[in-house]
Amino acid sequence: MMQSKYQVIVVGTGAAGLYTALSLPKDMQILMITKDAMENSDSYLAQGGISVLKDEEDYESYFEDTMRAGHYENNKESVQVMIKSSRSIINELIGYGVEFDCNEDGSFAYTREGAHSTYRILRHDDMTGKEITSKLIMQVKSRSNIEVMEYTTMIDLISNGDTSSACEGIVIEKSTGEIRNVYADAVILATGGIGGLFKNSTNFTHITGDSFAIALRHNVELQDIHYIQIHPTALYTNKKGRKFLISESLRGEGALLLNSKGERFVNELLPRDVVSAAIKEEMEKEGTDHIYLKLSHLPADMIIKRFPNIYQKCLEEGYDLTKEPIPVAPAQHYLMGGVKVDINGATTLKNLYAVGETACNGVHGANRLASNSLLESLVFAKRAAVKIVEENKRVIDKQLQISAEYDADEVQETLESQVLDDHKRYELFRQLIWKEIKREDETFYVRWCNNAY
Repeated sequence: MMQSKYQVIVVGTGAAGLYTALSLPKDMQILMITKDAMENSDSYLAQGGISVLKDEEDYESYFEDTMRAGHYENNKESVQVMIKSSRSIINELIGYGVEFDCNEDGSFAYTREGAHSTYRILRHDDMTGKEITSKLIMQVKSRSNIEVMEYTTMIDLISNGDTSSACEGIVIEKSTGEIRNVYADAVILATGGIGGLFKNSTNFTHITGDSFAIALRHNVELQDIHYIQIHPTALYTNKKGRKFLISESLRGEGALLLNSKGERFVNELLPRDVVSAAIKEEMEKEGTDHIYLKLSHLPADMIIKRFPNIYQKCLEEGYDLTKEPIPVAPAQHYLMGGVKVDINGATTLKNLYAVGETACNGVHGANRLASNSLLESLVFAKRAAVKIVEENKRVIDKQLQISAEYDADEVQETLESQVLDDHKRYELFRQLIWKEIKREDETFYVRWCNNAY
């Protein structure tokens, strides 16, 4: 039975949320909630891989690649922490059962993606996110102290709204329509980005930026919410719903971008924002809604072995990667900004933390370097867990007073908890987020967001 109080509540079951929960002590009572099925996170969809510092000689190069991709707007301390923590994170993942592709001699088979100056990305075929997230889910399910509630939505934070106040929990809406308060000593927002607000996005449609709208209403600071990454290549289709990502790894292995005349028009290994802008400009010039990605000049057996998932998906859509170009177009992919946090995941509201794509610690700057997302999520998720334990030492040893009952009259009287119509709440949240993005960068809003829905 669901309790009315936990020591920690984690909102979201992507890689960041899962890793935070696993990094907390096994004697802490933890609740994890997710709007959909546990597996349906954007982390699960990640294809390319996870970056890692190969050796000490690679540090300066990796640091510069990350800074250059982020237009040097990155928080240097965050970048340093991420890179220097990368090898220990990989070792922990392997300890959780995660498998990465290796060469015949057992060494890691590194790959490369756009804006990386060398091969430093670990992968599991072209389903790295699924490999990592599925193994973390298995670990979470094995922990008796972690309770997971699927199809449960956070609709508000519990806080009196003053800047000196603290987060005391969240208001949730269960799949039955029941609304109730759940209290905690710490709340962690790991709800992903804002892809569900866009017509063309590689994200799951239920990931709609709820944390950002709720944060705005509680005066929790956001940072760089207008820094939204548009991925250059999603499989073009007129079908509604999430667009299938065509990983940057294909271009890293030699795939070419062609216009309708079969001509190259951009360096395929430039940073994502540069490539996306070039594609959009080419489409506007030609009056088309897609361009083409060609891989057929490479050995067919290499394509099938290296990209089995992408190859199969394209076949299902009627395209053979080994024989013909495939239609692709830019799609919203990732949010570099988010809820403002320090390097330990702490927000401007006491006892409220944010990790993963929901958080903004400045590590990505204005544009994320390929395959830094999974790494960043895990590095700072672990740091948030460590910080929460430090902050709660005075209560961890005390007996947690948990009541299995709750008073229905306790449900917080907020605008969200009064609006029971999910569509109305969605519209309210969406307009709050669009307004903030437009306020930060109207040029970007007009170019990519104005017709996003």
